[in-house]
Amino acid sequence: MQACLTTAYLAPTEYYLALAKADKIFLEHHDNYVKQTYRNRCRIATANGTMDLTIPVEKISGEKQLTRDVKISYYNDWQVQHWRSIESAYNSTPFFEYYKDDFMPLYEKKWTFLWDFNHALMDKAFELLDLTPRIILTETYQPVLAEGIVDLRERIHPKKESDEKTNFKKYYQVFEQKLGFIPNLSIIDLLFNMGNEAVLVLEGDKRRKEK
Repeated sequence: MQACLTTAYLAPTEYYLALAKADKIFLEHHDNYVKQTYRNRCRIATANGTMDLTIPVEKISGEKQLTRDVKISYYNDWQVQHWRSIESAYNSTPFFEYYKDDFMPLYEKKWTFLWDFNHALMDKAFELLDLTPRIILTETYQPVLAEGIVDLRERIHPKKESDEKTNFKKYYQVFEQKLGFIPNLSIIDLLFNMGNEAVLVLEGDKRRKEK
């Protein structure tokens, strides 16, 4: 499978499911920024239900702006707020203590561009998941992709129903007894709950067949 994705902030598990299963991923490098998408938000699980964490970005004028040029706003201390929310939500999970020092330094650095912060987090997730997807940046924006490339650029969206509910393997979640299993949360939910078995949830039969 080949697929095309946009940048995303601590992307949901269906995003990483595509990364794990695709032979080649085209990462959109020429799209215009769109508000209220996973480009600058992620969804985590707390003891009281789901919570969206949104990175504030500098206000964009009426003109369109490429996502890769969008700058992060620091009018409030959002990094501290996000990390406190993540810590509060996941400090009782089996692997939070194991992985927190991998993520916390990324929240202590001041990033200029949203793209750079997103991809530092993605690279860290790849490292912890032991994933090495073949990623190619797009050279131009193509509204209609070439035949054989699955267009996930706007399909994976916080306001759209996820295909993951039917095709993604359930995994242990610390609040499942209280809230039930919540699909398609941020990749950190899978990592903090499942640790080094997270990649097995993503790759499933594929990895077993390769061994």
